[in-house]
Amino acid sequence: MRPYVITTDSSADLEENFLKEHEIGMVSLNCLLDGETYNSENPLPVKEFYAKVRGGAMPTTSQVNPEQAKALFEPYAKAGTDVLHLAFSSGLSGSCQSAMIAAQEVMEEYPDCRIVVVDTLLAAMGQGLLVYKAVQKKEAGASMDEVARWCEDNKMMIASYVTVDDLNHLYRGGRISRSSAVLGSMVGIKPVIRIDDEGKLEVIGKARGRKKAVQTIIDKLMSLIQDGEKTVFISHGDCLEEAEAIRDTLVEKYGIEETMINFVGPVVGAHTGAGVLAVFAMAKSR
Repeated sequence: MRPYVITTDSSADLEENFLKEHEIGMVSLNCLLDGETYNSENPLPVKEFYAKVRGGAMPTTSQVNPEQAKALFEPYAKAGTDVLHLAFSSGLSGSCQSAMIAAQEVMEEYPDCRIVVVDTLLAAMGQGLLVYKAVQKKEAGASMDEVARWCEDNKMMIASYVTVDDLNHLYRGGRISRSSAVLGSMVGIKPVIRIDDEGKLEVIGKARGRKKAVQTIIDKLMSLIQDGEKTVFISHGDCLEEAEAIRDTLVEKYGIEETMINFVGPVVGAHTGAGVLAVFAMAKSR
């Protein structure tokens, strides 16, 4: 069996230490802010990013292009290593299509190499959770085909529930409709969002106040979580104390045993704004 690696992109919001420990390759989307382009080569500290956003900065993002994806894949091909790439949702970005184009080009140049691209139809730590589960299976001895098949079979079983302070950032970035964004301007009303089966953001409800919105996303996730599943990922837009409070509730009330908390990075945070909170788990459905 040829050796293989798992790769992903920066929208997965996985910690650098985790990527290094498990030798996960990563290609970076770009965040454009105040005339500067930030990515893995020119990183912007996340807390500084959110400070700028709170100060009125309006960041934008650009997808991974085929040349960037090729630069990720080609060194592995030269080394005789196959690649399983878990990409940002095609419902939110063209990065997956770029990865597919690059994979085809690299495989034509290196006929012995195989590159499999999975459109996760996920974002942020929902995408990160699929990467995490794939890594577990790889390190347990599963082949690339087995892991790729598991990802395709199970990506629709990762539930993602989100609340934001308002929807204006999502509307400005074209991620939701104007009618949905109206919720964001209602005083005291906080939206409840999920990632749907097409990998797009869907506003599914509203809650009166932040506390109620947070409880709603917890309730929705736990009503769908798979029997016996004890892992939940939590991401936040520079509101760590609230994320830790969610973790404490999950552990104390629901018996969750394993959590990972990390920032919503600039790639996704450019479209959600500061204060976003999200929860992710293997579920019976999305």
